[in-house]
Amino acid sequence: MVAGSATAVTLGGRCATGAESAGKGRDRKTILSFYCDDTSPRVAGAKAFETFLDYCAKQGVACESSAILGMSGHSMCRSPDDEEKAFLKQVARAWECGVGTHMELMTHQSLFDFDADRPKDGAGHEGLWLYEPGVTVEQYQQYFASILAEGQRAGVRFTGLTWPGCGCEACTKRYAELRASGHREPNPAMWQALLDMAKEGKFRGRTIPCFFDSSESEGAIHRKASDGQYGVYDLMPNAQDHFGIWENNPKRVDPDYYITEDGKSGIIMRHVQAGAPYCIWYAHWQGLNPAKGVGWPAFTTVVERIGKHLRDRIVWMRPSEITDRFHAAGGWSFLESM
Repeated sequence: MVAGSATAVTLGGRCATGAESAGKGRDRKTILSFYCDDTSPRVAGAKAFETFLDYCAKQGVACESSAILGMSGHSMCRSPDDEEKAFLKQVARAWECGVGTHMELMTHQSLFDFDADRPKDGAGHEGLWLYEPGVTVEQYQQYFASILAEGQRAGVRFTGLTWPGCGCEACTKRYAELRASGHREPNPAMWQALLDMAKEGKFRGRTIPCFFDSSESEGAIHRKASDGQYGVYDLMPNAQDHFGIWENNPKRVDPDYYITEDGKSGIIMRHVQAGAPYCIWYAHWQGLNPAKGVGWPAFTTVVERIGKHLRDRIVWMRPSEITDRFHAAGGWSFLESM
């Protein structure tokens, strides 16, 4: 068993079994994927998520989208209103549309009291809790298991986890204290808890993709815990959100960032030309949603450009499929047969 491992596999074609030649990397296909955070019926309504799923299914787009079951202050899986019920129905069918479902924990804010069905009084925020060194494997397991159990009430199965970031004053201060004391990474007990739960079949797959850091130039897939056919990975995006971010800001929309109209430049094209195994970006539902999102037209434009210029050079995959295949192959060799 390997737990808390810092093993990294870079995007330049290197894997645990050795380096692959640059030429060989450029001949293979590049995986495309993304994950969308903050997905909630309160942002845009269930119909918007249905439209998103239908579009992904029709275009062959594969990705992940979050489901924050307690974002409105209660578990929407227990006594959902009509909008929540309609949204959960769509989340339950997301997998068949090519979209996995990851958790940003229960609320994306305060830790949740599952017995009382509300956020804990005076509790810290969930994202910070993932870094606190005093939390045990058992405590993480209990909390994660409670979230998964809520999802099961509505037929929702989770594939992975996204760190619910927060820039509030209390979290910012505590993160600084943790860094000063040498705690710059998530608590290793968290990775072990996820691994144990994967082995118990709690998640949809045998591997769990997690999203914490990102880097356009130094992106990598990090194995954090593994045991035989099971593994937990920090799958770093190597592209950013230019679909309006969480602000739904038109100034933060730029389809050319991903791929230009002539297909000659953009970060997707650069990664493909460099022979990178993948190009993964992140998005936020506030900007991406089809109902109110300023980034939706840009997103559909990017998908159309990819189909026009890169159809034979890319393959869409859910993040959980990426980690499943990578783990089974011990590296990127599976791309050679695609």
